[in-house]
Amino acid sequence: MKKFVFYLLILFALMTSSCNSEKEEKGFHPEDPDLKSNLLTPEVLWMFGRVSGETVSPDKMNVLYGVTRYSVEDNKGYKDLYVYNIETGENLRITDTAENEGSAAWRPDGKKIGYLSKKSGKNQLWEMDPDGKNKRQITFLDEGISGFKYSPDGSKVVLQKAVKIDESVNDIYPDLPKAVARIETDLMYRHWDSWHDYTYNHLFIANYDEKGIYEAKDIMEGEPYDSPMKPFGGMEQVNFSPDGHILAYTCKKKTGKDYTFSTNSEIWIYDVETGKTNNFTEGIMGYDTNPVFSHDGKKLAWESMARDGYESDQARLFVADIETGERRNLFAHFEESAHSLTWSANGDIIYFISDIQATDEIFSIEVATGNIKRLTNGTHNYKSVQLVQGGLLARKQSMSHPDELYLVSVETGKDTPVTRVTKPIMDQLKMGKVEKRWVKTTDDKDMLVWYIFPPDFDPAKKYPALLYCQGGPQGTVSQFWSYRWNFQLMAANGYIIVAPNRRGLPGFGMEWLEQISTDYGGQNIQDYLSAIDDAAKEPWIDENRLGAIGASYGGFSVFYLAGHHDKRFEAFVSHAGIFNFEQMYATTEEMWFVNWDLGGPWWDKNNKTAQRSYSFSPHNFVDKWDTPILVIHGQNDYRIPYTQGMAAYNAAVMRDIPAKFLFFDNENHWVLKPQNGLLWHRTFFEWLDRWLK
Repeated sequence: MKKFVFYLLILFALMTSSCNSEKEEKGFHPEDPDLKSNLLTPEVLWMFGRVSGETVSPDKMNVLYGVTRYSVEDNKGYKDLYVYNIETGENLRITDTAENEGSAAWRPDGKKIGYLSKKSGKNQLWEMDPDGKNKRQITFLDEGISGFKYSPDGSKVVLQKAVKIDESVNDIYPDLPKAVARIETDLMYRHWDSWHDYTYNHLFIANYDEKGIYEAKDIMEGEPYDSPMKPFGGMEQVNFSPDGHILAYTCKKKTGKDYTFSTNSEIWIYDVETGKTNNFTEGIMGYDTNPVFSHDGKKLAWESMARDGYESDQARLFVADIETGERRNLFAHFEESAHSLTWSANGDIIYFISDIQATDEIFSIEVATGNIKRLTNGTHNYKSVQLVQGGLLARKQSMSHPDELYLVSVETGKDTPVTRVTKPIMDQLKMGKVEKRWVKTTDDKDMLVWYIFPPDFDPAKKYPALLYCQGGPQGTVSQFWSYRWNFQLMAANGYIIVAPNRRGLPGFGMEWLEQISTDYGGQNIQDYLSAIDDAAKEPWIDENRLGAIGASYGGFSVFYLAGHHDKRFEAFVSHAGIFNFEQMYATTEEMWFVNWDLGGPWWDKNNKTAQRSYSFSPHNFVDKWDTPILVIHGQNDYRIPYTQGMAAYNAAVMRDIPAKFLFFDNENHWVLKPQNGLLWHRTFFEWLDRWLK
């Protein structure tokens, strides 16, 4: 592919003048609502502003962040950018448009803020002053870009851009321009919720100065690989060295069948001056991702998994010397995973977040010794951590509170609010009590179970209860705040929620985490039953009004429990659940997942482990189903294709079991659109209320 040259000063000046002179369409800014009740409702959930994209200024004195507010009427979200001054405590809104400015970042000199906007039609890089003034467009690429990052010395910028490499049917047969078809000869032709569009995410390094961007070079020219990796990778997978001479990026350089059976991504080191690329993590067989340079540029830290094909392996914290390549695993004596790596100013310490017994906490580790210190301790989840003047900036949530930003003391672990975006609504709501319990399992282990009680809980009354079945299967039942599986919302509707950290969840050591693989119908199902049986003994839970709910692996759990619950439950809800293991193995896209967790294909009759796994498939036990079930699925779900949900629903109807199928033709594994979200909740509660109240 030819080198892009887009140093077009005249066009730039004309377009900048034009864009600045236009009257911008205002964003969506609803007034703080006056709620009619102190109970959380689905409608109130969509009123919350959602904080995200926080990043600290180069002088560590200001915090840039975004707030997305959703319009149910427009069926979409509007994102605005804000700047918080640590010294004054002032929050300043710096954008108020309908363009949804995204991926905002400080320029290294702190004088400008870069961001992505579709104001001119395609997603392009724009810049503005820290107060939101003097917006101007920086890039003018025909197809736009989807990510960017400045080099620390300010002389270059790396751009993420889609590059067409593979041929479509219309490319192969140009005389058939109206043919609408695909011809496939390999796997990985669709991923998550999108069919392969014959393009790949490539990184372009360009020179940058006040006049613009020019001489952009594709550092992956001709390569049929993605960086950042699809579908969820962002520019956190790409980082410059402090001097701008090196670019470290994450990429899994495999295609087709090899790609879909492997998790072996690598950290690649690109020398900006010589153009040479080196595999920095060669020999490590699992995911290697999210490289972060020390401030002196001498060391590189990243998250590293050891085993190929195991997407839920421990994410260890690795550090390596840039010059010698010598690497060390700092988690040799720590069993949990590291995320959101942040170097201290002097490079002696790395801060990170890890799940520990069902909460996500901030830790520090001494690079020289490997000594780990837990900095925070509470009923919450920290989701990010960065250095600021005098401490750390972190985003925090809990089952009882949406995301907000906080300043965290390194010495005490105490936090102070930076944002209060959700306060006007939260002040009007009453949340239920969240309680931690330990329950004995059938193999005499201690299992942590969260109980979430209705507001104004009265122990003299009897309540219906819901067993929550977690997805993943190695997803966490920590202190998460969800805009769909929201425990406080369920509790506000009069249910007690029982949410066990069954086998297969992080935060309790690797043995607990790994037990679930190839044992889907085994111990973790018994853990669920132990949790609900223990709950049913309470005088304030009605053992005759129990339901089981869950999504993804949790949806499978519901399907499986439907054939094995011995009359415990009166209602089921399964969202995007696995129903037929054989069909799942042959139609999902990331084969490394089913290959690892099921132990191999069903046709390998000599593989006893795999054959045992397939014996757990819920479709084998439909003859034992006897309980009303709601099945939910999205058409664009390619992880667990929607035919799984359709088959389960059809089977229930054919067995004359009360059933309902909620199908979204424009959603994927999740439900992301406001009006669909409201429909989801209304159908969910109508179904449960019908059978449990």
